[in-house]
Amino acid sequence: MPDAASTQPDSLQAIKDEFRRHLETFYTQLKLAPPYESVEKAIRTLTTIMHALPKEEQVRIVSDPALRWQQFRLAFDASGLAKKHRGIIAGLARHRSTVNLPTEYDHFLNLFLM
Repeated sequence: MPDAASTQPDSLQAIKDEFRRHLETFYTQLKLAPPYESVEKAIRTLTTIMHALPKEEQVRIVSDPALRWQQFRLAFDASGLAKKHRGIIAGLARHRSTVNLPTEYDHFLNLFLM
């Protein structure tokens, strides 16, 4: 069985892929074109954030969806995605019941209500 260190690149890639899927879902469900350059920046930001963490913390994040969403929110905000389509998404976020997204996406939506 491989140890955590040897699976780290695969785990990081899996987290990046998951983040990309969540971003695609977010913009698709809001019926908005994703700001592609900013999406790529957000994925690079997530990579930077993850690489800066101790290996033990990276392993915890890989195994805990709540911790992954915290990192996704950090990357979403730090990359500037929370500034794109701000007016449109803020209006949708204020009327959350009309948005067809699972509650996990409130990590992103709440950034537009600040």
